[in-house]
This record gives sequence, structure tokens and C-alpha cells, in this order.
Amino acid sequence: MRIAIIAGELSGDILGAGLIQAIREHYPNAIIEGIGGSNMLAAGFNSHYPLNTLSVMGLIEVLKHYPQLKKCRNNLRNHFLQQRPDIFIGIDAPDFNLGLELQLKTAGIKTVHYVSPSVWAWRQYRLNKIAAACDLMLTLFPFEAQYYQQHKIPVQFVGHPLADKFPITAIDKIIARKKLNLTIEDEWIALLPGSRQQEVEYLGPSFLRTAHWLLTKRPDLKFIVPLPKLSLIDIFRQQMAKLDYTLPLRIIEDNSYDVMSAADVILTASGTATLEAMLLKRPMVVAYRMSGLTYQIAKRLVKIPYFALPNLLAEEKLVPEFLQSEVTPENLGTACICWLDNLERTKSLTTSFTNLHQQLRLNANQQAANAVLSLIK
Repeated sequence: MRIAIIAGELSGDILGAGLIQAIREHYPNAIIEGIGGSNMLAAGFNSHYPLNTLSVMGLIEVLKHYPQLKKCRNNLRNHFLQQRPDIFIGIDAPDFNLGLELQLKTAGIKTVHYVSPSVWAWRQYRLNKIAAACDLMLTLFPFEAQYYQQHKIPVQFVGHPLADKFPITAIDKIIARKKLNLTIEDEWIALLPGSRQQEVEYLGPSFLRTAHWLLTKRPDLKFIVPLPKLSLIDIFRQQMAKLDYTLPLRIIEDNSYDVMSAADVILTASGTATLEAMLLKRPMVVAYRMSGLTYQIAKRLVKIPYFALPNLLAEEKLVPEFLQSEVTPENLGTACICWLDNLERTKSLTTSFTNLHQQLRLNANQQAANAVLSLIK
């Protein structure tokens, strides 16, 4: 059996690895190739390009890299038409993968798209392309599957692998602090400015200024920052060097789960980290910024009341969220202090997060593998 997979970034690499492992339980000798990262490689994957080839965010930023992305897609299309897979699976990266899926499906190759684009939020016209390009859409969240069902596009909600990985009950904060050698008695704020360079560039300075603002209100606060790779740590340290003050702040490479488990409050970029914080049952404040031109385009197209994932899942504003010009030290800092000062609100949030966790806990890797293999058969 030959299977093609293209993952767009780190979160896709993790999803891809879980899917590959589940497929290999049925077909241990399957040839699986495409684009993936270290997690997929460890699962026996052959990657033709580095994972970060597709890790470009924002409408304007994608245009700058278009020639490189087009060449990559053409090369992969030609390879898969010559070495035809039994099925092609595009994981996220819809602007790249959907076009490739359409070309391969037209050539008679079965196609699956894993992780729904945000068509329910903006650019709904992509539904026609999805219907033409995909034999099956696999979604991580139930509201996405409901949207596709309304538009009569083949879909299966498989749950989220992270919901299977995380325990239903919250991880003990003291145990997490001991693992990281953090002081037990202090209040700790985790700062997560993003997993991509552009996110850290846009949010890092704002998060550092927020930490300084918080210290003017709560001088005993401590801060910890997990960043997934050394290049992002270098960027963040350069941002710190430009400050005219020092912060009680510790930076560590990766290990975001322990950091979030140890935190009293998490200040995070919008994205997968918000799901992780929700599954860890920790109060959070969510922020996001992008280039001015990308934002001006996006705000005319987006049609949802919230952008933070916990709020979308709950269909109500469980956690505070701030976008673009709203991302100020006073706004972010005030929201953090509200969590620290309101234990009853935090307890209620934990109950809501637990209910959402249970909805997503479906053994997603096996569900996705079964859907893929059923389509092949």
C-alpha cells in the first residue's frame, strides 16, 4: 500500500504521526511519503521537503513565497502522478493542499483533507473547491462536521488526538512546578507568543510589555515562556534586550505542556495552544496580531463572533480574547488579574473545559485511520 501525506506545520506533523501509527497497525509495510516533520519521520515517513516549507502565515506573506510554493506543489504533483498512491491525505495547509488534491482527484486518486479550513468563518466560496477536491473531509471539531453536512459534503468528525492524550482531570499544578524547578508558592503566568516566527514577532513585544504592566500591579508575579525551537528563543531574547527593564522571566525550549500545567494563568497566541490550555483546564487570555494589510482584508471576510477556540467550541465567550489594536498591556494584564482574583470563575471555567474535553475524546487517530482505510477499500 502506498499513501501520500502532506502536513503544513508542527500541529499537522503531530496529527500525521498519530495517523501513520494507526495505519501501520493495519498495514505495517505501507509506503508513506510526502511532507512531514520529525514526528512523522519517527513513525516511518519519507519526507520530500522540510516541514517548514509550507509554514507561511497571512495573505500578504503567502504572496511573497508563492513562486517557491508553486514549484514545490508542481514537483509533488508530478511525483504522485508517476508513483500513484492509493490515497492522498492533505493535513491542514488548505491553500496548498486543496489545489493539489483537486489535481490528484481529477487523475483518479482518492483524496482526504484532514483538519477543516475555516470555511465556517470566512471565504465560504472555498466549499465548492473542497467538494470538487476531496472524497472525504475529516474534522477535529463537531461544529465543523455539522457545517459540511449542511452543505452535503462527505465528512466525518473524528475528535481531536490531543483530547485523547490529555487526562480528563486537571494535572496537579504543584507536581508540574516541581518538574520545572519553579517556586511552589509564587503566582506564575505562562507566556506563549506563538510557534511560528511571524507570531512571535507580532506578539512577543506585546507580551513582554504586558508582563511589565502586571508587575506594576502584582510585584511578586513570575513569568515562564516555552518556545518550541531555538530560533524563536533567539528572536524573543532579542526583543527582551530592547527593553529598558528586566523581568522575572524564565525561557525554556519546548515543554509547553508542563509550563501550562504549572501556570496560574496562560497568556497565549490564538491557535493550538488555546486547545492545549483548555484540555489542561487552565484559565487563559488569548491574543492575536497580524500585518495591518492582512487584518484589513480579513476583517471584511470573517463572519464569526469569536476567534479563540474554546469560545468557538462553547459558542459563548468563556475566555477573554483580544485582536490587533486590542492587544495592549492594560487589556491583557487586566484580564490576567481577573483570573487570579476570581477563584469561583476559574472553578466554573474548569467545569466547562471538562465538558468540552469529553466531547472531543473519541480515539481520533484510530477514527481517522479507519476512515482513510475504508475509503481505500
